[in-house]
Amino acid sequence: MKALLLVDESQDKIAIREMEIPKPGANEALVQIKAAALNHRDQWCRIGMYPGIKYDTVLGSDGSGVVTLLGEGADAGWMNKEVIINPNIDWGPDEAAQHTAYHILGMPTNGTFAEYVVVNTDRLMEKPAHLGFTEAAALPLGGLTAYRAVFTKAKIEENQKVLITGIGGGVAQFAYQFTAATGAQVYVTSGSQNKIDQIINHGATGGFNYKNDNWAKEALKETGGFDAIIDSAGGESMNDYLKIIRPGGRLVHYGSTTGAPKKLDMFRLFWSQASIHGSTMGSDSEFVKMIEFVTSHSIVPIVDSVRGFDDIVSAFDDMHVGKQLGKLVITI
Repeated sequence: MKALLLVDESQDKIAIREMEIPKPGANEALVQIKAAALNHRDQWCRIGMYPGIKYDTVLGSDGSGVVTLLGEGADAGWMNKEVIINPNIDWGPDEAAQHTAYHILGMPTNGTFAEYVVVNTDRLMEKPAHLGFTEAAALPLGGLTAYRAVFTKAKIEENQKVLITGIGGGVAQFAYQFTAATGAQVYVTSGSQNKIDQIINHGATGGFNYKNDNWAKEALKETGGFDAIIDSAGGESMNDYLKIIRPGGRLVHYGSTTGAPKKLDMFRLFWSQASIHGSTMGSDSEFVKMIEFVTSHSIVPIVDSVRGFDDIVSAFDDMHVGKQLGKLVITI
């Protein structure tokens, strides 16, 4: 079978190789991957900015496909099912935080950028009927991360005002879609006016270009402040967020692409009664709830582009540049 491996002998650091089709063990399923999607973690692995780098591993956390073979003891009901894969491995029993053994499918465990992947059957869920393989493949990692940020941490409710930063990212797009589905008013930020315009056309209430030095003042004047802000950047923007958060508001951070702020305005933080929450992907129970939410609201992931497996390196290059709005999906 063809697979995309993280390698140490190529300038690209990723390469398509031929591998044997894996065989499922006890309680495992062999899934023929129909579509897979990129996440920023795949690019971070490629450039060595992810912990525990393990070369000759098949990358990819997002995938959908069909079960073609079952190992000993596996539930026969999964055979020939169209499925979506939960990329969580060993979250653990505590809903509040992941176990120390926790990791994500696609490094160090072989992932979805291959014609076939073996996973335990408890990682499988039936593909939502309203989604094709391409759309379903875009959902798992980003959807789960967004679900935890929006509902478990930010506790978004109808009619609240919410700011989603960096709307070009996959998690941000799901955070927007999930928040909008609750009936909240959703605003976004981006360094690209084109992305802001696109997401407003999609239904967002408004947006702000963070390259404008006065964007926070504009946001406060237009909205009166936000009940919650969901962010992946961190950095100096943290102090801007504290200027526009409403009393008792929640700042939820699922990433820190611009690092830590040099100085945090602690006065604004405590005086506003605001709270800061860290968030990662999510538990297995949240994955189930996320799929149920997507199904009940007929949410369709925003897909930026779809390309064949032989063009997967170009998708990595596009992610590195960051011009996409929505998920980059690969058909296999």
